[in-house]
Amino acid sequence: MLRLTSPATVILLAALTALGPLATDMYLPAMPAMAEALNTGPDQVQLTLSLYMAGFALAQLFCGPLSDRFGRKPIMVGGFTLFLAASLLCALAPTIEWLLAGRFLQALGGAAGPVLGRAAVRDIYGPLEAGRILAHLASIMALAPALAPVVGAGLLLAFGWEAIFLVLALYAAIALALLIFALPEPLPRELRQPISPAAMLGNFRMLLGQRAFVGYTLTNAAAFSGLFAYLSGSAFVLIEFIGVHPTTYGILFALIVAGFFGGTLISGRYSRRLGRDRLILRGALLCTLGGTTMALLALASVSQAWAVVGPHVLFMMGVGILMPQTMAGALAPNPQCAGAASSLFGFLQMGIAAVVGGLVGQLHDGSSRTLALTIGLAGLLALVAYWRLVRPAARQATRGQAAAE
Repeated sequence: MLRLTSPATVILLAALTALGPLATDMYLPAMPAMAEALNTGPDQVQLTLSLYMAGFALAQLFCGPLSDRFGRKPIMVGGFTLFLAASLLCALAPTIEWLLAGRFLQALGGAAGPVLGRAAVRDIYGPLEAGRILAHLASIMALAPALAPVVGAGLLLAFGWEAIFLVLALYAAIALALLIFALPEPLPRELRQPISPAAMLGNFRMLLGQRAFVGYTLTNAAAFSGLFAYLSGSAFVLIEFIGVHPTTYGILFALIVAGFFGGTLISGRYSRRLGRDRLILRGALLCTLGGTTMALLALASVSQAWAVVGPHVLFMMGVGILMPQTMAGALAPNPQCAGAASSLFGFLQMGIAAVVGGLVGQLHDGSSRTLALTIGLAGLLALVAYWRLVRPAARQATRGQAAAE
């Protein structure tokens, strides 16, 4: 077994948490080919992504509180087992309906990795160090979505889209073995909470009454919605509308992830020097700059790959800066129910993103305008949520500390 505070444990948590992004990103280059193979339209294939996010959001409401009662590790084991079985169902799906069912079950199992990975970091490192460790965790995790579309494109061209889900099943099997035999339980028995519907609802009600929790969560959800809008619509914009090759799409996606990776490095490096809230403001400003630039280029009918990818690199750098800090900010004041806080945080993040992704699919007009306008609006909303909710809550907390002294 690994030591909980060892660098190897952080890497293992990153690998476990990366299962969600892999299941989201690896099959993106195959979406047009899947629509053709399953004799369906782009809106139905995009629905596999939105349904995945909706299932992901729903599952987080339950796996966090369950882990507060039974521990992080047993819930992750159950989730990864379900994900493995669902990936095999996706690979064997004969119709779009079977694929939709498999993706929903994948989401129910895959949710355990991210939500309990965040809670485990809070268990191990406490409120002050969690933001820095989450930023390092996000930096390691960035390798997964950077490589996933390139690997997915290679599997698509060599073996067909079904191979993508077989590889996801193999990854889940390896992760499950490491989880069982290498990771100690991070939640001490004395911190475990009784579980009941009333207790769960009470925790959720308490969290929604915290202005800071709501502010950090909505800032994150707005930025994540822009990220997810790109995931939902970029394959059809870049491959079908602009005409890039699936392999080129994977390489361009790696540039997007490089922006996110750079943002997480900044977030981890300057976490102590600048503090959580100043980093979040800088991240929200970058999201706004990148999103509005993409929207203006689309409205000017600039139909080039750089007009989509370039601004989104800036947007993703902002996401990389603010995401770990908003996660830490939402979880920091709630050690007694870190699993529930992580669950509600993830539910709102994924639920809002699923709605946005579904709208991008339904409103896609064959150009880049719907995608670009959605990402531009997401950046603006992230900045508004910070300014109207996080900033006043931070000022109130500072005044409270000064009065106590």
